[in-house]
Amino acid sequence: MLDRPTAIETPEVPEDSFQALFRTLMTMEVPDGYRAEIIRGNIVMSPWSRGYYLDVMDALVEQLMPRLPESERVSYAPFLFALPGQERAYGPDVYVAARQAFRTTERFIDGEALTLAAELTSSSTRNADWLDKLPVYARAGVPVYLVLDMQVHTASAFWEPTPEGYAKRSVAKFGEKLRLPPPFAFDLDTTGFGTVPEHPENPENQGNAANSADPETPENQE
Repeated sequence: MLDRPTAIETPEVPEDSFQALFRTLMTMEVPDGYRAEIIRGNIVMSPWSRGYYLDVMDALVEQLMPRLPESERVSYAPFLFALPGQERAYGPDVYVAARQAFRTTERFIDGEALTLAAELTSSSTRNADWLDKLPVYARAGVPVYLVLDMQVHTASAFWEPTPEGYAKRSVAKFGEKLRLPPPFAFDLDTTGFGTVPEHPENPENQGNAANSADPETPENQE
């Protein structure tokens, strides 16, 4: 399977097919190294993050941990969060969510439990992280959405969700501090987030981040 998102063919179902699509996803055997999500009415499989992303996720979790709201947890364990009102199901790279939501025998978590969802973009997920998940998380009322763009080395925080999108946004280059809004309310240190291990087989070493095609990221949130 190539290093890109792959839509899975599913039987034709009625337009109000999210529940059927979700049941299909729940019974699928996903290959090792891949995650399956529901994006734009399709089951999409994409590769899990590259190994060096773990240092960034660790740094994010460690900084969020002491600022968690009461009764919430932060992790990057692979869980699928269902957003049936938006006909989506996402597996964020890092998340903050209510502990109570994990006290279930289901294989998915209620998306309403999310306080923060964070994505580290890759060549296979970048468009979905910016163009699908950003407006969907806002419409679903997720308080904070964080995009760590690993291709152009920027961190963007979005908050105050509305049906039209997030009302507020802050941006910082990797190496700078990014202000995260309440309930966290601290300056996220992004030092080292853009560090790529030196190895000739790393695709990131074969092209400068500045050459990456930039999706149509929203510029109207201030």
